Amino acid sequence: MRIDRPNQVWCADITFAPVKNGFLYLVAIMDWATPWVLSSRTSNTMHAGFCIDALNEAIAKHGPPEIMNADQGSQFTGSTWITTLTVAGVRISMDGRGRYLDNILIERLWRSLK
Repeated sequence: MRIDRPNQVWCADITFAPVKNGFLYLVAIMDWATPWVLSSRTSNTMHAGFCIDALNEAIAKHGPPEIMNADQGSQFTGSTWITTLTVAGVRISMDGRGRYLDNILIERLWRSLK
């Protein structure tokens, strides 16, 4: 698929950073066409709430994308994430199992960050 305009396809993913007493988790929402980070959040748990907050902020600031791509993590397959996208009229795309290259844009962000 040719991606050639903002808000056509967004992607989301989570990474982690070790800290003194465990891990800090970071979610980012990016636009494939620009490729800007539209929204991000950190959390000390893997609960979906911080992902939903980032998604809602990105939609509020930029309007909804046509398509949202993410992996098959529980935060992105849960009912709150799916409902938020469905209500906004966004089509949902998910990476194949174990196919990190399906979301290479955000994987490059993590590589640069780490």
